[in-house]
Amino acid sequence: MNQIEEIRKLKKEKNAVILAHYYVDGEVQAIADYVGDSYYLSKLATTLPEDVIIFCGVRFMGESAKILNPKKTVIMADEYADCPMAHMVDADTIEQVRREHPDVCVVCYVNSTAEIKACSDVCVTSSNAVRIVRALPNKDIFFIPDNNLGHYVATQVPEKNFIFHDGYCHVHKSIHREELLQAKELHPEALVLTHPECTGDILELSDFIGSTSEIIDYATKSAHETFIICTEMGIFFELGQKNPDKKFYSVGHRQFCPNMKRINLDKVLQALQELAPPVILEETLAQKANKPLAKMLELAR
Repeated sequence: MNQIEEIRKLKKEKNAVILAHYYVDGEVQAIADYVGDSYYLSKLATTLPEDVIIFCGVRFMGESAKILNPKKTVIMADEYADCPMAHMVDADTIEQVRREHPDVCVVCYVNSTAEIKACSDVCVTSSNAVRIVRALPNKDIFFIPDNNLGHYVATQVPEKNFIFHDGYCHVHKSIHREELLQAKELHPEALVLTHPECTGDILELSDFIGSTSEIIDYATKSAHETFIICTEMGIFFELGQKNPDKKFYSVGHRQFCPNMKRINLDKVLQALQELAPPVILEETLAQKANKPLAKMLELAR
């Protein structure tokens, strides 16, 4: 029995489902039951009948799945796969902003730890942030932790007063204007599709700005045949699956998340064999962190 057959066999035996983010390697996406971005996977996790979730992504994603499904067993394919941006804000900073702005709504990007979610009012993803912030009654918005996504949302919702934080995604921040201009020179026919975690000077040069899944949908529906992609390169697997006759180019070699790439078939198989490492959250923390996630799902409807 080969590795993939063993994974499928164990998955049935242990009533498990495999969830994978678009940024993990293509071989892992290929064996997953569901592949998506943070919003899709967080929403999907509340509807699955399986007892065990094998999460192929970074730590905050597994935490979100556990928060929304406290009775399920959530296993990380790699316990050390983490998101640096998730740790770029702390509870003391949030408390200080609340003191200075009593009416503030703390809007927390899902790329954050359970502890930070528990200190927040509502969570958002890159695909629903604009819609949710616009729907909030609060005038003052403290957007954490991602500075770039926060600034992008602010341009779309100018009626709000934004307080920004200095967190960032190192992958998206490493996509530089000069390199994008060079890529456009090499491929003048290409449309530029960009994730809003990129810096403002990259967004200015883009033909479309959207979440990972929105980029895939745009490229798939577009009559255009050539694209420059400004996000993590794991997305190229799904883009190629859905658009075998279209051409996709990166901006540079730095479009690479080493944490996402920690996950491989060996680790997925080991996670199924051992049902470890599990995501374990203290019950009170999980309940507090669930409130902004639940509010996100409610407002996103």
